[in-house]
Amino acid sequence: MEQSGKKIIIGSDHAGFAMKEYIKSELARLGIAVDDVGVFNEEKSDYPLYAGRVARAVAKGEYERGIAVCGSGIGASITANRFRGVRAALCVTEEMAKLSRLHNNANVLVIGGRITPQNEVSKILNAWLTVGFEGGRHEKRIRMIDEEADRK
Repeated sequence: MEQSGKKIIIGSDHAGFAMKEYIKSELARLGIAVDDVGVFNEEKSDYPLYAGRVARAVAKGEYERGIAVCGSGIGASITANRFRGVRAALCVTEEMAKLSRLHNNANVLVIGGRITPQNEVSKILNAWLTVGFEGGRHEKRIRMIDEEADRK
């Protein structure tokens, strides 16, 4: 497991709370430490706050990887990708998770808590944690992401 010995930061809004708890249990089963930045119940909350906490910590280099969960995954993905250096991937299949790592070196996994079945999340999580970055021609493209973001 590529992440063994590393901590992952995780956060969700109310709509992703149940899935976040499931993901935490899967990570614990795999022996991966997790720092949870909220939410801690299903009371209404705002996804930008929690996806932002995850993305900011990854952008600052405090964590190599993070996971953000909201109802559809769309809002958390949009939020996380606003942070320079964050490559958040909304993955709904195992193949997307593999490609997000191989080609994009995704450092934030985004899950739609209300739309992704738990059995798929287990496969997505396993792929995202175990597949490494392919490098090569993809390194140039990752540099291009930040260069394009810096253009005014």
